[in-house]
Amino acid sequence: MVARKPRSPFRRILLKLSGETLENKEKGLSIDPEIVRLIALRLKSVTRSGVQIALVVGGGNIFRGTSGAKRGINRTTGDYMGMLATILNGLALQDALEKVGIKTRLQTAIEMRQVAEPFILRRAVRHLEKGRIVIFAGGTGNPYFSTDTAAALRASEIQADVLLKATKVDGVYTADPFKTPDAKLYRDLTYQEALTRSLKVMDGAAFALCKDNGIPIIVFNFFRRGSIEGVVAGRRIGTLVHA
Repeated sequence: MVARKPRSPFRRILLKLSGETLENKEKGLSIDPEIVRLIALRLKSVTRSGVQIALVVGGGNIFRGTSGAKRGINRTTGDYMGMLATILNGLALQDALEKVGIKTRLQTAIEMRQVAEPFILRRAVRHLEKGRIVIFAGGTGNPYFSTDTAAALRASEIQADVLLKATKVDGVYTADPFKTPDAKLYRDLTYQEALTRSLKVMDGAAFALCKDNGIPIIVFNFFRRGSIEGVVAGRRIGTLVHA
């Protein structure tokens, strides 16, 4: 079998999806099967570039530990609930990807062998090398760490070339573009510039991991047509944060 020639500047990527990407508020669905199917189809198109793909998905569409703490739930308990929510999302993505013909493996930081593999780095890398999409769920397995941090940690462990952070806006702005219409989009930032300007690219722990391990971050609008395909092809889309 002849290996496909990569059509991407990246060998291996880690895509961070928020849990909210999967929901449909108008229909009152935390996980909308049609939206998940469309995400799967877009990822299928990306696999044609030959790039290896790992995913980390949040759980905010179902439960968020910090929000639970505000309502009286113990923070540690709430964070574990949030981690379990990411596993539900991971299962939904795995199901959708396999239905469109993409082989996947779901690995979790919290062991539940009946539904997923435990996270084992060597096994994860082997799956990626075989062309499977690997979904990392369950966060880091520890409370007080966000899925942004989990994404940065897994990207570092698998030696991803880039961390792609999918959002609802076109990149990193000088201010919240939903609240400040004249906010300006940054196309290019260094890690130091992002820190100096207190720009919320990712949370502090996640950002530090990427900075220390030299992993560039591309923040882009996942909902803009052709965005992820363009990013993977090497086109300048969104905001690039680098050394």
